[in-house]
Amino acid sequence: MTADRQKLSGAYFTPEPLAGALACWAVRHDSDRLLDPSCGDGRFIAAHHNSVGIEQDPLSAGEAIERAPWALVHEGDFFPWAEATSERFECCAGNPPFIRYQHFKGAVRKRALDLCARVGAQFTGLTSSWAPFLVAAASLLKPGGRMAFVVPAEIGHAPYAAPLMEYLVTNFAVVHVIAVREKLFPQLSEDCWLLYTEGFGGKTQEIRFSALERFEWTARPPIHFTSIAVSEWRDQWSSHLRPFLASSRVRGLYTEISSLSGSKPLGAFANVGIGYVSGDNDFFHLRPSDAARWDIPAKFLHPTVRNGRSLPKGGITPDTVRDWKKADQQVLLLRLKGGEQLPTAVQRYLDSAAGRTAREGYKCRNRAPWYAVPDVQVPDFVLTYMSGRTPHFVQNTAGVTCTNTVHSVRIKDTELAKKLLPAWNSPALELSCELEGHPLGGGMLKLEVREARRVLFPAPEFVLDRRAKQDIKAGVAELRRWRHYVD
Repeated sequence: MTADRQKLSGAYFTPEPLAGALACWAVRHDSDRLLDPSCGDGRFIAAHHNSVGIEQDPLSAGEAIERAPWALVHEGDFFPWAEATSERFECCAGNPPFIRYQHFKGAVRKRALDLCARVGAQFTGLTSSWAPFLVAAASLLKPGGRMAFVVPAEIGHAPYAAPLMEYLVTNFAVVHVIAVREKLFPQLSEDCWLLYTEGFGGKTQEIRFSALERFEWTARPPIHFTSIAVSEWRDQWSSHLRPFLASSRVRGLYTEISSLSGSKPLGAFANVGIGYVSGDNDFFHLRPSDAARWDIPAKFLHPTVRNGRSLPKGGITPDTVRDWKKADQQVLLLRLKGGEQLPTAVQRYLDSAAGRTAREGYKCRNRAPWYAVPDVQVPDFVLTYMSGRTPHFVQNTAGVTCTNTVHSVRIKDTELAKKLLPAWNSPALELSCELEGHPLGGGMLKLEVREARRVLFPAPEFVLDRRAKQDIKAGVAELRRWRHYVD
Protein backbone atom coordinates (compact mmCIF):
# COMPACT_ATOMS: atom_id res chain seq x y z
CA MET A 1 0.00 0.00 0.00
CA THR A 2 1.45 3.40 -1.00
CA ALA A 3 2.00 6.04 1.67
CA ASP A 4 -0.75 8.30 0.25
CA ARG A 5 -3.24 5.44 0.01
CA GLN A 6 -2.30 4.32 3.51
CA LYS A 7 -2.94 7.82 4.89
CA LEU A 8 -6.30 8.20 3.11
CA SER A 9 -7.52 4.78 4.26
CA GLY A 10 -6.10 5.19 7.78
CA ALA A 11 -4.48 1.75 7.52
CA TYR A 12 -1.46 1.39 9.80
CA PHE A 13 -0.91 -2.24 10.68
CA THR A 14 -0.48 -3.12 14.33
CA PRO A 15 2.72 -4.77 15.61
CA GLU A 16 1.95 -8.44 16.25
CA PRO A 17 2.85 -8.44 20.00
CA LEU A 18 0.40 -5.58 20.56
CA ALA A 19 -2.31 -7.22 18.45
CA GLY A 20 -1.84 -10.47 20.34
CA ALA A 21 -2.05 -8.75 23.72
CA LEU A 22 -5.29 -6.89 22.88
CA ALA A 23 -6.86 -10.08 21.51
CA CYS A 24 -5.89 -11.78 24.75
CA TRP A 25 -7.51 -8.98 26.76
CA ALA A 26 -10.77 -9.37 24.84
CA VAL A 27 -11.02 -13.20 24.65
CA ARG A 28 -12.00 -15.17 27.74
CA HIS A 29 -12.79 -18.62 26.30
CA ASP A 30 -11.80 -20.57 23.21
CA SER A 31 -15.45 -20.56 22.18
CA ASP A 32 -15.65 -16.74 22.18
CA ARG A 33 -16.25 -15.23 18.74
CA LEU A 34 -13.92 -12.30 18.09
CA LEU A 35 -14.77 -9.50 15.64
CA ASP A 36 -12.20 -7.18 14.09
CA PRO A 37 -14.17 -4.51 12.17
CA SER A 38 -11.13 -3.43 10.11
CA CYS A 39 -8.88 -6.45 10.13
CA GLY A 40 -6.21 -5.24 7.70
CA ASP A 41 -3.73 -8.05 7.08
CA GLY A 42 -5.26 -10.20 9.83
CA ARG A 43 -3.00 -9.71 12.84
CA PHE A 44 -5.83 -9.62 15.37
CA ILE A 45 -7.92 -12.44 13.92
CA ALA A 46 -4.75 -14.57 13.68
CA ALA A 47 -4.48 -14.42 17.47
CA HIS A 48 -7.74 -16.33 18.04
CA HIS A 49 -9.11 -19.31 16.14
CA ASN A 50 -12.76 -18.25 16.27
CA SER A 51 -12.59 -14.89 14.53
CA VAL A 52 -14.42 -12.77 11.96
CA GLY A 53 -12.76 -9.90 10.14
CA ILE A 54 -14.08 -7.14 7.88
CA GLU A 55 -11.68 -5.46 5.45
CA GLN A 56 -12.45 -3.16 2.52
CA ASP A 57 -9.01 -3.31 0.88
CA PRO A 58 -8.85 -6.43 -1.36
CA LEU A 59 -5.09 -6.89 -1.04
CA SER A 60 -5.17 -6.65 2.75
CA ALA A 61 -8.18 -8.98 2.89
CA GLY A 62 -6.22 -11.54 0.87
CA GLU A 63 -3.29 -11.26 3.27
CA ALA A 64 -5.66 -11.70 6.22
CA ILE A 65 -7.03 -14.93 4.72
CA GLU A 66 -3.51 -16.25 4.25
CA ARG A 67 -2.46 -15.26 7.78
CA ALA A 68 -5.60 -16.66 9.45
CA PRO A 69 -7.07 -19.34 7.16
CA TRP A 70 -9.42 -20.50 9.92
CA ALA A 71 -11.07 -17.05 10.17
CA LEU A 72 -14.07 -15.77 8.25
CA VAL A 73 -13.03 -12.63 6.35
CA HIS A 74 -15.63 -10.38 4.68
CA GLU A 75 -14.33 -8.03 2.02
CA GLY A 76 -16.20 -4.74 2.05
CA ASP A 77 -17.21 -1.65 4.01
CA PHE A 78 -17.82 -2.36 7.71
CA PHE A 79 -20.78 -0.03 8.26
CA PRO A 80 -23.18 -1.58 5.69
CA TRP A 81 -22.16 -5.00 6.96
CA ALA A 82 -22.81 -3.95 10.56
CA GLU A 83 -26.26 -2.63 9.59
CA ALA A 84 -27.22 -5.84 7.80
CA THR A 85 -25.76 -8.57 10.00
CA SER A 86 -27.66 -10.41 12.69
CA GLU A 87 -24.45 -11.90 14.11
CA ARG A 88 -23.40 -11.01 17.64
CA PHE A 89 -20.01 -11.50 19.27
CA GLU A 90 -18.52 -12.06 22.70
CA CYS A 91 -15.64 -9.68 21.97
CA CYS A 92 -14.11 -7.20 19.54
CA ALA A 93 -10.48 -6.19 19.09
CA GLY A 94 -8.55 -4.25 16.50
CA ASN A 95 -7.07 -1.02 15.27
CA PRO A 96 -9.81 1.01 13.56
CA PRO A 97 -8.86 3.23 10.61
CA PHE A 98 -7.95 6.77 11.60
CA ILE A 99 -9.37 8.86 8.76
CA ARG A 100 -9.78 12.54 9.61
CA TYR A 101 -13.13 14.17 8.95
CA GLN A 102 -11.87 15.92 5.80
CA HIS A 103 -11.58 12.51 4.08
CA PHE A 104 -14.24 10.66 6.10
CA LYS A 105 -17.16 12.14 4.20
CA GLY A 106 -20.09 11.64 1.88
CA ALA A 107 -22.33 8.59 1.97
CA VAL A 108 -19.80 6.57 4.00
CA ARG A 109 -19.79 9.10 6.83
CA LYS A 110 -23.57 9.60 6.72
CA ARG A 111 -24.19 5.86 7.00
CA ALA A 112 -21.71 5.59 9.90
CA LEU A 113 -23.14 8.53 11.84
CA ASP A 114 -26.73 7.44 11.24
CA LEU A 115 -25.93 3.96 12.57
CA CYS A 116 -24.28 5.48 15.66
CA ALA A 117 -27.23 7.79 16.26
CA ARG A 118 -29.61 4.83 16.23
CA VAL A 119 -27.66 3.15 19.05
CA GLY A 120 -27.33 6.35 21.09
CA ALA A 121 -24.05 8.05 20.06
CA GLN A 122 -24.44 11.51 18.52
CA PHE A 123 -21.39 12.56 16.51
CA THR A 124 -20.93 15.74 14.48
CA GLY A 125 -19.59 15.98 10.95
CA LEU A 126 -16.14 16.80 12.37
CA THR A 127 -15.72 13.25 13.66
CA SER A 128 -12.79 11.12 12.53
CA SER A 129 -13.59 7.58 11.43
CA TRP A 130 -12.26 5.55 14.35
CA ALA A 131 -14.85 6.73 16.90
CA PRO A 132 -17.92 5.57 14.89
CA PHE A 133 -16.08 2.31 14.17
CA LEU A 134 -15.91 1.60 17.91
CA VAL A 135 -19.58 2.42 18.50
CA ALA A 136 -20.70 0.29 15.56
CA ALA A 137 -18.50 -2.59 16.74
CA ALA A 138 -19.87 -2.31 20.29
CA SER A 139 -23.43 -2.52 18.96
CA LEU A 140 -22.64 -6.03 17.67
CA LEU A 141 -21.63 -7.40 21.09
CA LYS A 142 -23.60 -9.85 23.14
CA PRO A 143 -24.53 -8.83 26.71
CA GLY A 144 -21.39 -8.83 28.85
CA GLY A 145 -19.16 -8.43 25.78
CA ARG A 146 -15.67 -6.90 25.73
CA MET A 147 -13.59 -4.66 23.45
CA ALA A 148 -9.84 -4.00 23.21
CA PHE A 149 -8.67 -1.46 20.64
CA VAL A 150 -5.78 0.70 19.61
CA VAL A 151 -7.07 4.30 19.57
CA PRO A 152 -5.53 7.68 18.73
CA ALA A 153 -4.40 9.68 21.75
CA GLU A 154 -7.10 12.13 20.62
CA ILE A 155 -9.41 10.08 22.84
CA GLY A 156 -7.87 12.14 25.64
CA HIS A 157 -8.77 15.58 24.30
CA ALA A 158 -10.66 15.75 20.97
CA PRO A 159 -14.21 17.19 21.17
CA TYR A 160 -15.57 14.30 19.08
CA ALA A 161 -14.13 11.81 21.60
CA ALA A 162 -16.61 13.04 24.23
CA PRO A 163 -19.70 11.46 22.55
CA LEU A 164 -17.74 8.22 22.22
CA MET A 165 -16.81 8.17 25.90
CA GLU A 166 -20.37 9.10 26.89
CA TYR A 167 -21.62 6.13 24.86
CA LEU A 168 -19.06 3.80 26.43
CA VAL A 169 -19.77 4.73 30.07
CA THR A 170 -23.50 4.38 29.36
CA ASN A 171 -23.17 0.94 27.77
CA PHE A 172 -20.26 -0.83 29.55
CA ALA A 173 -19.65 -1.78 33.16
CA VAL A 174 -15.89 -1.10 32.76
CA VAL A 175 -14.24 1.58 30.61
CA HIS A 176 -10.44 1.66 30.81
CA VAL A 177 -8.21 4.04 28.83
CA ILE A 178 -4.50 3.23 28.80
CA ALA A 179 -2.16 6.07 27.79
CA VAL A 180 1.22 4.95 26.42
CA ARG A 181 3.96 7.58 26.14
CA GLU A 182 6.42 5.64 23.96
CA LYS A 183 5.08 5.58 20.43
CA LEU A 184 3.26 2.41 19.41
CA PHE A 185 3.76 3.43 15.76
CA PRO A 186 7.16 5.13 15.50
CA GLN A 187 6.51 6.11 11.86
CA LEU A 188 3.54 8.31 12.87
CA SER A 189 3.73 11.76 14.41
CA GLU A 190 0.45 11.08 16.26
CA ASP A 191 0.45 9.10 19.49
CA CYS A 192 -1.78 6.07 20.07
CA TRP A 193 -3.31 4.83 23.30
CA LEU A 194 -5.31 1.71 24.17
CA LEU A 195 -8.96 1.22 25.11
CA TYR A 196 -10.48 -1.70 26.99
CA THR A 197 -14.14 -2.14 27.89
CA GLU A 198 -16.16 -4.99 29.37
CA GLY A 199 -19.68 -5.73 30.52
CA PHE A 200 -21.64 -4.56 27.48
CA GLY A 201 -25.19 -3.75 28.50
CA GLY A 202 -24.10 -2.30 31.83
CA LYS A 203 -23.01 1.20 32.78
CA THR A 204 -20.40 2.84 34.96
CA GLN A 205 -19.91 6.07 36.90
CA GLU A 206 -16.12 6.00 36.57
CA ILE A 207 -13.41 5.84 33.93
CA ARG A 208 -10.29 3.84 34.65
CA PHE A 209 -7.11 5.57 33.47
CA SER A 210 -3.58 4.16 33.35
CA ALA A 211 -0.49 6.03 32.16
CA LEU A 212 2.31 3.73 30.97
CA GLU A 213 5.78 4.72 29.88
CA ARG A 214 5.79 1.98 27.23
CA PHE A 215 3.72 -0.97 26.10
CA GLU A 216 4.68 -4.35 27.52
CA TRP A 217 2.76 -7.55 26.84
CA THR A 218 0.27 -8.51 29.56
CA ALA A 219 -2.52 -11.08 29.54
CA ARG A 220 -4.98 -8.55 30.99
CA PRO A 221 -5.33 -4.75 31.08
CA PRO A 222 -3.19 -2.92 33.70
CA ILE A 223 -4.22 -3.60 37.27
CA HIS A 224 -3.04 -0.17 38.43
CA PHE A 225 -5.23 2.74 37.40
CA THR A 226 -6.76 6.00 38.54
CA SER A 227 -10.54 5.92 38.96
CA ILE A 228 -12.03 9.10 37.51
CA ALA A 229 -15.63 9.95 38.30
CA VAL A 230 -17.51 10.53 35.05
CA SER A 231 -18.95 13.71 36.55
CA GLU A 232 -15.42 15.02 37.29
CA TRP A 233 -14.21 14.15 33.79
CA ARG A 234 -17.23 15.82 32.27
CA ASP A 235 -17.67 18.93 34.42
CA GLN A 236 -14.27 19.74 35.87
CA TRP A 237 -12.01 18.75 32.99
CA SER A 238 -14.21 19.55 29.96
CA SER A 239 -14.47 15.85 29.01
CA HIS A 240 -10.66 15.60 28.70
CA LEU A 241 -8.51 12.76 30.00
CA ARG A 242 -5.16 14.41 29.22
CA PRO A 243 -5.07 16.33 32.56
CA PHE A 244 -4.74 12.96 34.29
CA LEU A 245 -1.24 12.60 32.88
CA ALA A 246 -0.31 15.16 35.55
CA SER A 247 -0.13 14.15 39.21
CA SER A 248 -3.09 14.47 41.56
CA ARG A 249 -1.13 17.17 43.41
CA VAL A 250 -0.83 19.27 40.24
CA ARG A 251 -4.48 18.74 39.34
CA GLY A 252 -5.44 19.72 42.88
CA LEU A 253 -3.47 22.97 42.64
CA TYR A 254 -5.08 23.79 39.31
CA THR A 255 -8.52 23.06 40.76
CA GLU A 256 -7.73 25.35 43.71
CA ILE A 257 -6.71 28.17 41.36
CA SER A 258 -9.77 27.75 39.15
CA SER A 259 -12.12 27.80 42.17
CA LEU A 260 -11.07 31.34 43.16
CA SER A 261 -13.61 33.99 42.19
CA GLY A 262 -10.82 36.25 40.91
CA SER A 263 -9.45 33.62 38.51
CA LYS A 264 -10.81 34.09 35.00
CA PRO A 265 -10.37 32.42 31.61
CA LEU A 266 -9.05 34.51 28.74
CA GLY A 267 -12.50 34.47 27.17
CA ALA A 268 -13.91 36.37 30.17
CA PHE A 269 -12.09 39.57 29.25
CA ALA A 270 -11.09 39.12 25.59
CA ASN A 271 -12.53 38.00 22.29
CA VAL A 272 -10.40 35.27 20.73
CA GLY A 273 -10.63 34.34 17.06
CA ILE A 274 -8.49 33.41 14.12
CA GLY A 275 -7.13 35.96 11.68
CA TYR A 276 -8.18 36.38 8.07
CA VAL A 277 -8.00 33.81 5.26
CA SER A 278 -6.63 35.48 2.13
CA GLY A 279 -7.28 32.69 -0.37
CA ASP A 280 -3.79 33.00 -1.87
CA ASN A 281 -1.11 34.09 0.58
CA ASP A 282 1.64 34.54 -1.97
CA PHE A 283 -0.49 36.84 -4.12
CA PHE A 284 -2.07 38.93 -1.37
CA HIS A 285 1.13 39.41 0.64
CA LEU A 286 3.82 41.53 -0.97
CA ARG A 287 7.38 42.37 -0.14
CA PRO A 288 8.20 46.11 0.00
CA SER A 289 10.30 45.62 -3.12
CA ASP A 290 7.30 44.02 -4.91
CA ALA A 291 5.01 46.89 -3.86
CA ALA A 292 7.55 49.40 -5.19
CA ARG A 293 7.95 47.50 -8.46
CA TRP A 294 4.18 47.47 -9.04
CA ASP A 295 3.89 51.06 -7.74
CA ILE A 296 1.10 50.10 -5.33
CA PRO A 297 0.16 53.00 -3.00
CA ALA A 298 0.92 52.49 0.70
CA LYS A 299 -2.73 53.13 1.65
CA PHE A 300 -3.64 49.74 0.16
CA LEU A 301 -0.93 47.84 2.07
CA HIS A 302 -1.31 46.74 5.69
CA PRO A 303 1.53 45.11 7.67
CA THR A 304 0.54 41.68 8.95
CA VAL A 305 1.73 38.72 11.01
CA ARG A 306 2.06 35.86 8.54
CA ASN A 307 2.82 33.17 11.14
CA GLY A 308 3.84 32.67 14.75
CA ARG A 309 7.52 32.35 13.87
CA SER A 310 7.70 36.05 13.04
CA LEU A 311 6.45 37.19 16.45
CA PRO A 312 9.04 39.04 18.55
CA LYS A 313 9.16 38.21 22.25
CA GLY A 314 8.65 41.72 23.59
CA GLY A 315 5.72 42.84 21.45
CA ILE A 316 4.89 44.07 17.96
CA THR A 317 6.02 47.70 17.79
CA PRO A 318 6.58 50.19 14.94
CA ASP A 319 10.25 49.19 15.15
CA THR A 320 9.24 45.59 14.51
CA VAL A 321 7.42 46.59 11.33
CA ARG A 322 10.41 48.69 10.20
CA ASP A 323 12.66 45.65 10.68
CA TRP A 324 10.28 43.47 8.63
CA LYS A 325 10.29 45.99 5.82
CA LYS A 326 14.06 46.51 5.99
CA ALA A 327 14.50 42.74 5.58
CA ASP A 328 12.08 42.89 2.61
CA GLN A 329 9.80 40.29 4.19
CA GLN A 330 6.52 39.34 2.52
CA VAL A 331 4.36 40.99 5.19
CA LEU A 332 2.30 43.64 3.37
CA LEU A 333 -1.33 42.59 2.95
CA LEU A 334 -3.06 43.95 -0.13
CA ARG A 335 -6.11 45.29 1.68
CA LEU A 336 -8.84 46.26 -0.74
CA LYS A 337 -12.55 46.90 -0.25
CA GLY A 338 -15.43 46.16 -2.56
CA GLY A 339 -16.84 49.18 -4.37
CA GLU A 340 -13.81 51.45 -3.96
CA GLN A 341 -12.06 53.05 -6.91
CA LEU A 342 -8.83 51.20 -7.58
CA PRO A 343 -5.75 52.94 -8.98
CA THR A 344 -4.38 51.75 -12.30
CA ALA A 345 -1.33 50.22 -10.60
CA VAL A 346 -3.49 48.09 -8.30
CA GLN A 347 -5.74 47.01 -11.17
CA ARG A 348 -2.68 46.06 -13.20
CA TYR A 349 -1.49 43.85 -10.30
CA LEU A 350 -4.92 42.22 -10.01
CA ASP A 351 -4.87 41.48 -13.74
CA SER A 352 -1.38 39.98 -13.65
CA ALA A 353 -0.78 36.26 -14.27
CA ALA A 354 -0.59 35.70 -10.51
CA GLY A 355 -3.87 37.57 -10.07
CA ARG A 356 -5.63 35.53 -12.73
CA THR A 357 -4.49 32.37 -10.94
CA ALA A 358 -5.51 33.66 -7.49
CA ARG A 359 -9.06 34.56 -8.55
CA GLU A 360 -9.66 30.94 -9.61
CA GLY A 361 -8.87 29.62 -6.13
CA TYR A 362 -11.75 28.30 -4.03
CA LYS A 363 -11.86 31.12 -1.47
CA CYS A 364 -11.45 33.90 -4.04
CA ARG A 365 -14.01 32.68 -6.56
CA ASN A 366 -16.62 32.32 -3.79
CA ARG A 367 -16.47 35.91 -2.58
CA ALA A 368 -17.40 39.20 -4.23
CA PRO A 369 -15.30 40.97 -5.18
CA TRP A 370 -12.69 38.23 -5.30
CA TYR A 371 -9.83 40.55 -4.28
CA ALA A 372 -11.41 41.89 -1.05
CA VAL A 373 -9.98 39.79 1.81
CA PRO A 374 -12.67 39.53 4.53
CA ASP A 375 -12.39 39.61 8.33
CA VAL A 376 -9.25 41.72 8.47
CA GLN A 377 -8.91 42.83 12.08
CA VAL A 378 -6.34 44.72 14.10
CA PRO A 379 -5.95 42.73 17.34
CA ASP A 380 -4.76 44.05 20.68
CA PHE A 381 -2.68 40.92 21.17
CA VAL A 382 -1.57 38.03 18.99
CA LEU A 383 -1.49 34.51 20.43
CA THR A 384 0.28 31.63 18.75
CA TYR A 385 -1.91 28.80 17.52
CA MET A 386 0.86 26.18 17.55
CA SER A 387 3.85 26.37 19.85
CA GLY A 388 6.87 24.43 21.00
CA ARG A 389 7.76 25.18 24.59
CA THR A 390 4.83 27.48 25.37
CA PRO A 391 2.45 29.77 23.45
CA HIS A 392 3.55 33.34 22.75
CA PHE A 393 1.18 36.14 23.71
CA VAL A 394 2.34 39.44 22.26
CA GLN A 395 0.90 42.92 22.45
CA ASN A 396 0.26 44.68 19.15
CA THR A 397 1.12 48.39 19.49
CA ALA A 398 1.96 48.71 15.78
CA GLY A 399 -1.59 48.21 14.50
CA VAL A 400 -0.73 45.15 12.39
CA THR A 401 -3.27 42.56 11.37
CA CYS A 402 -2.80 38.77 11.26
CA THR A 403 -3.57 35.68 9.22
CA ASN A 404 -5.40 32.60 10.47
CA THR A 405 -2.12 30.93 11.47
CA VAL A 406 -2.33 32.81 14.80
CA HIS A 407 -5.10 33.94 17.12
CA SER A 408 -6.43 37.47 17.08
CA VAL A 409 -7.11 38.64 20.66
CA ARG A 410 -9.16 41.79 21.26
CA ILE A 411 -9.66 43.02 24.81
CA LYS A 412 -13.28 43.60 25.84
CA ASP A 413 -12.75 44.32 29.57
CA THR A 414 -9.74 46.63 29.92
CA GLU A 415 -9.76 46.82 33.72
CA LEU A 416 -9.90 43.05 34.18
CA ALA A 417 -7.20 42.61 31.55
CA LYS A 418 -4.89 45.00 33.39
CA LYS A 419 -5.27 42.92 36.55
CA LEU A 420 -4.80 39.50 34.98
CA LEU A 421 -2.45 39.84 32.00
CA PRO A 422 0.74 40.27 34.10
CA ALA A 423 0.34 36.58 35.08
CA TRP A 424 0.93 35.40 31.51
CA ASN A 425 4.46 34.07 32.05
CA SER A 426 3.68 32.45 35.40
CA PRO A 427 3.96 28.67 36.02
CA ALA A 428 0.17 28.55 36.54
CA LEU A 429 -0.41 29.99 33.05
CA GLU A 430 2.01 27.53 31.49
CA LEU A 431 0.15 24.70 33.21
CA SER A 432 -3.20 26.01 31.99
CA CYS A 433 -1.96 26.15 28.39
CA GLU A 434 -0.82 22.53 28.65
CA LEU A 435 -4.09 21.36 30.22
CA GLU A 436 -6.43 23.32 27.96
CA GLY A 437 -4.43 22.79 24.75
CA HIS A 438 -3.45 19.48 23.18
CA PRO A 439 -0.45 17.86 21.48
CA LEU A 440 -0.31 18.11 17.72
CA GLY A 441 2.60 15.81 16.89
CA GLY A 442 6.27 16.55 16.59
CA GLY A 443 6.28 17.94 20.12
CA MET A 444 3.96 20.84 19.28
CA LEU A 445 1.20 22.22 21.50
CA LYS A 446 -1.95 23.40 19.76
CA LEU A 447 -4.50 25.83 21.12
CA GLU A 448 -7.77 25.85 19.23
CA VAL A 449 -9.94 28.95 19.64
CA ARG A 450 -12.20 27.28 22.20
CA GLU A 451 -9.13 26.04 24.10
CA ALA A 452 -7.48 29.47 24.06
CA ARG A 453 -10.65 31.00 25.52
CA ARG A 454 -10.40 28.56 28.46
CA VAL A 455 -6.77 29.38 29.35
CA LEU A 456 -6.99 30.35 33.00
CA PHE A 457 -5.48 33.50 34.51
CA PRO A 458 -5.09 33.10 38.28
CA ALA A 459 -6.58 35.61 40.69
CA PRO A 460 -4.01 38.39 41.35
CA GLU A 461 -4.18 37.74 45.09
CA PHE A 462 -3.31 34.07 44.69
CA VAL A 463 0.33 33.40 45.51
CA LEU A 464 2.01 30.04 45.07
CA ASP A 465 4.51 29.02 47.69
CA ARG A 466 7.89 27.65 46.66
CA ARG A 467 6.84 24.01 46.84
CA ALA A 468 3.64 24.62 44.85
CA LYS A 469 5.63 26.43 42.15
CA GLN A 470 8.05 23.53 41.94
CA ASP A 471 5.20 21.04 41.73
CA ILE A 472 3.47 22.99 38.96
CA LYS A 473 6.72 23.36 37.00
CA ALA A 474 7.25 19.61 37.34
CA GLY A 475 3.69 19.04 36.09
CA VAL A 476 4.28 21.28 33.07
CA ALA A 477 7.52 19.43 32.30
CA GLU A 478 5.69 16.08 32.51
CA LEU A 479 2.94 17.19 30.13
CA ARG A 480 5.58 18.46 27.70
CA ARG A 481 7.36 15.13 27.97
CA TRP A 482 4.13 13.35 27.03
CA ARG A 483 3.82 15.46 23.90
CA HIS A 484 7.48 14.66 23.12
CA TYR A 485 8.70 18.24 23.37
CA VAL A 486 12.48 18.48 23.71
CA ASP A 487 14.06 21.73 24.95
